[in-house]
Amino acid sequence: MKAIVRDRFGSPDVLQLRDVDRPTIKPNEVLVRVHASSVSISDWFWLTGTPAIMRPASGILRPRDPILGRDLAGVVEAVGADVRMLNVGDEVYGELDGGTHAEYVAAPEDRLARKPANLSFEEAAAVPLAGVTALQGLRDSGRIASGQHVLINGATGAVGTFAVQIAKAYGAEVTAVCSSSGAELVRSIGADHVIDYATTDFTAGTERYDLIFDLAGSQPVGRCRRVLTPGGVYVASTSKLSVLFAAMLTSVVARGQVTAFAAKESKADLEAMCELIEQGAVTPVIDDRYDLSRVPQAFRDQGSGHARGRKVITVAA
Repeated sequence: MKAIVRDRFGSPDVLQLRDVDRPTIKPNEVLVRVHASSVSISDWFWLTGTPAIMRPASGILRPRDPILGRDLAGVVEAVGADVRMLNVGDEVYGELDGGTHAEYVAAPEDRLARKPANLSFEEAAAVPLAGVTALQGLRDSGRIASGQHVLINGATGAVGTFAVQIAKAYGAEVTAVCSSSGAELVRSIGADHVIDYATTDFTAGTERYDLIFDLAGSQPVGRCRRVLTPGGVYVASTSKLSVLFAAMLTSVVARGQVTAFAAKESKADLEAMCELIEQGAVTPVIDDRYDLSRVPQAFRDQGSGHARGRKVITVAA
């Protein structure tokens, strides 16, 4: 089968399209023919091996998994002896620990869910990591409720575009923080108010928020706390380690008000996202599409830091 493979950490230049053996499945796994995958900021960290704090998980000297990719959407080709909920021919989507930038992947049954019926494979592959992160961050860490005023900082990114829509689905009033060029996009997916981060500091205004979901990490945690309502919650889920560490330290003295959040893989939440999508409450935002041979370019574009929504990879027609 064809796959995008790397033998060492580095820039997208280390990625190569190669022929590799099709994976074998364990009793609790299924073999999925991958129709689409996606590229995320977390994939970038696994590609480069930075920051160093990630090396125990990604590999100390060399990559633990030569094939990158976490999100996938595809069709079940074979099932292991212990698989009970999936059958050959099922259309599925989910998030794995790696290996989805390939024509086939072996996946544990409990890491997959039924693909939303109203989405193409490419659209479905944009959902798992980003969509579940947005859902868990708002619902579990943020304790979102109808009628709240919610601010999404970094609203045009992969997680941000889902967060705006999920917050609206929960009945919140949503303020989106993004660049001026992203204003039309976030309004089109439901944002009630838009703040241009280049001209306006949302922590310096008079507006107060019941929940701040910080995906950009552009403001110090202390300044964000100043614009929370009494009992308001600040949730940090950003690639900026300094902001995450600050949130973790602050959470010790501001218990329940400040938290650093990382999503957990969840079949139940993939199913919850499927329900929101099929109800029409959430639609994936796709920034660009690439075929499998152009995965290195997708990583280069992701590394630029200006993605809107998700970058998806078409693996099989």
